[in-house]
Amino acid sequence: MGKKVLVLSTGMRRNGNFHQMAQTFAKGAAEAGHEVEQICLSDKKTECCRGCQVCQRTKECVIRDDAADIVQRMKKADVIVFATPIYFYGMCGNMKNLLDRTYPLYMDDYCFRDIYLLASAGEDTETTVRGTVEGLNGWIRCFDRARLADVIFAGGILEKGGIEGHPALEQAYHAGKKVGMEEMEEKDVCLLSELHI
Repeated sequence: MGKKVLVLSTGMRRNGNFHQMAQTFAKGAAEAGHEVEQICLSDKKTECCRGCQVCQRTKECVIRDDAADIVQRMKKADVIVFATPIYFYGMCGNMKNLLDRTYPLYMDDYCFRDIYLLASAGEDTETTVRGTVEGLNGWIRCFDRARLADVIFAGGILEKGGIEGHPALEQAYHAGKKVGMEEMEEKDVCLLSELHI
């Protein structure tokens, strides 16, 4: 059974190396029979979370921008893929902003289980991607049915288009092809809610 896969390119460079990883993952997932949607945050208007807490009562953000719609798409996705460039050993600001805007989902129901991280950076050391992984894991810990399924890192890329021929592209493609092959043990809560069980 195909999954709903949401691929989010979070950096501002529309054709950046991280975005090529996202496209390659999406291609693999689509070829595997999944329903794939790609969103580039560079095309969207997203404000910062105001910390007003209203969404904890209403399950909706008071800010009417593109982020509110993206969060609802995240809620309905089975799989979420975040693609980001790494700046100062952390995720890009757009990705962090989007994670903050998911606060309406904190006490709400959601479908997503598997979370993937695709990241690119100029530096290629063991610690380069660590801060990004830690930041994303902090978000995942707030959603107890979700897990970090895989991290694919393309380091040592200094130029635009430098990812061509990098092993991370092939890894991203194969990760997309394998989506849904390792099911988590818990019941599909979203399916049960659709059946009103």
